[in-house]
Amino acid sequence: MKSLYLRIYVTLVVLLLAFAFGSAWLFQRHFEQERGTMEASANNRLTAIAELLHGALPPADAARREQAEALQAWGRRLRMPMALLDAEGERIAVSDEFDEREREGGAPVIRVPLDDGRSLLLMRAFRLPPGARAGLDRGGRERPMASGRGGERQGPPPWGLGWIGPRPSGQVLAILLVLLFLGVAGGAYPVVRRLTRRLESLKRGVERFGDGNLAHRVDDQGRDEVAALATSFNRAAGQIESLLRSQRTLLANASHELRSPLARLKMAFAMLDEAGQAQRQRLIEEIHTNIGELDALVEEVLLASRLDSAGQDGAQAMTPVPVDLLALAAEEAARAGAEFLPAEGLRELSVSGEERLLRRALRNLLENARRYGGSERLLQVGRDVLGQAELRVSDRGPGVPEAMRERIFEAFFRLPGHAEQSGGVGLGLSLVKQIAQRHHGQVRCEARPGGGSVFVFSLPA
Repeated sequence: MKSLYLRIYVTLVVLLLAFAFGSAWLFQRHFEQERGTMEASANNRLTAIAELLHGALPPADAARREQAEALQAWGRRLRMPMALLDAEGERIAVSDEFDEREREGGAPVIRVPLDDGRSLLLMRAFRLPPGARAGLDRGGRERPMASGRGGERQGPPPWGLGWIGPRPSGQVLAILLVLLFLGVAGGAYPVVRRLTRRLESLKRGVERFGDGNLAHRVDDQGRDEVAALATSFNRAAGQIESLLRSQRTLLANASHELRSPLARLKMAFAMLDEAGQAQRQRLIEEIHTNIGELDALVEEVLLASRLDSAGQDGAQAMTPVPVDLLALAAEEAARAGAEFLPAEGLRELSVSGEERLLRRALRNLLENARRYGGSERLLQVGRDVLGQAELRVSDRGPGVPEAMRERIFEAFFRLPGHAEQSGGVGLGLSLVKQIAQRHHGQVRCEARPGGGSVFVFSLPA
């Protein structure tokens, strides 16, 4: 059986069937126990009544007429069907109600022997099922019960005293069980089918996503486990789509950026053989410059790819260590030839992260200021109003238009005219943003009073 909904449905139906039969067995057992208890109680009451009547009736040697009148008087007084038998089992007298009940079909009768040899017949007030008769004949002997179907005869009930009340037959109980089974099975099918239909829809959605439709999402409405599974799939699908789109964009832009230095290298090598000594030296320098540019581009592309992958799926978990941000900033400012200005009274500033990545981010900001911001560069270190560590790299360049202060952190984005004037591939600031996010920080661009830009790099301290 391959269909999940059929397996679930059959399992549910089998369990319900077992429960139904178990309940029927327990009900029947309880019914038998209750019937036995009621029979015992009824017999005890009838026996007690017979003992009381024995003391109230005339003795056995009294005239039969006197005994009969006394029995009928007590039968009318107690409103109970009863009969008196002599020592030979012949009837001495019967009450009017006993005679009436016997003509109507009888009822369970109990025979109580008396000390003087006589016997009292007491008839229960409960009726037998329709068509069944029980009692004693005129001679006081038990007679078999008749079912009423074609004169078919059958013996008295195995417990000897007849039915206490209407007992459900096996056929009726079986019909009730079948109806219960059909009702529960019919009601369970749409519930099970609805659940498995959602699983089938989720399966089809996964298959469509696997076939290349990365924008496809499944229905995640609801609050049960299936909805939670669909939500998890949609979240994972979104992350995968974003990662693949980022990788494709990075690959496409990197391929585009590689063409320029490769074309310059090709041209330089083509001119190298025919160039004079002075021109040859310039071509060699240009070749080294282009090779350095290619190397930097490949390194930045690889780093951006690793950071992007780690940010999407957490595959490369960061192992943070304490980093002395004040010392790191002083080293990078001296290396880049920028003015270093720590906050007043600041003697120590430590953050948790990867020193290599933080150094790369600060170096990219300082290189960006050198390339586009002119000769005046300033690196300030301190804390912001929230107590976070803050690095501020300021320059006196043309500044960044307000509309582009967010876009300059996109991969391969460059301000108009900057590529022709200063080079670069547009990955430096994108890497800074990725490193900041990897350390749960942020980076932003602001306008500097008096002209220029300020890049603010903040980290939890």
